[in-house]
Amino acid sequence: MVHKPAGILVSGNSFKTIANALPQNIQPSDLPDATTPQPVHRLDYATTGILLIGKTSNSIRALNKLFEDRSIQKRYYAVTIGTMKDKGSITSSIDGKEAQSQYTCYTSVPSERFGQLNLVHLSPLTGRRHQLRKHLASIGNPILGDKEYGIPSLILKGKGLYLHAHSLNFTHPFTKEVLTIENELPQRFLKIFKGLE
Repeated sequence: MVHKPAGILVSGNSFKTIANALPQNIQPSDLPDATTPQPVHRLDYATTGILLIGKTSNSIRALNKLFEDRSIQKRYYAVTIGTMKDKGSITSSIDGKEAQSQYTCYTSVPSERFGQLNLVHLSPLTGRRHQLRKHLASIGNPILGDKEYGIPSLILKGKGLYLHAHSLNFTHPFTKEVLTIENELPQRFLKIFKGLE
């Protein structure tokens, strides 16, 4: 597991990617099927948080299968704009495919510029591209800093997207141990919602 900062691609043609940085920065596996470490899922360029890495051929295959079978529960936190219900489920298709996300509004603070800002806990039940960003925008509560799906007059410039991959929960494919991996909330979230641990 690594922490992905904002503003870096997970992989692709760019030189500055997480995939390119891994071999120099993490200990290689000493198992016989060791391979170049690689990410087994994606996070958007602007998203921060937990990224799972495979270091052996077998682990990469097994983790890919867990993601395909939706056996890994992903949890995110986002800061959203506007008044929200305490909890809800958003079901609307994305790129012609079924997509579902659940949310719980954890706490809210008044904001002079945005009316209200909410700390929202998110569980995507499917894995479509930009799913959480599109779903929250579709109910009128875009993520703070979302230049693509936000409300043009309420775009926060220069602070990035307030979306954080907070935790992964899954059964280890080999040891069968149930794992919950968590990554603490970024400081910029805590500045908005003071008093949160």
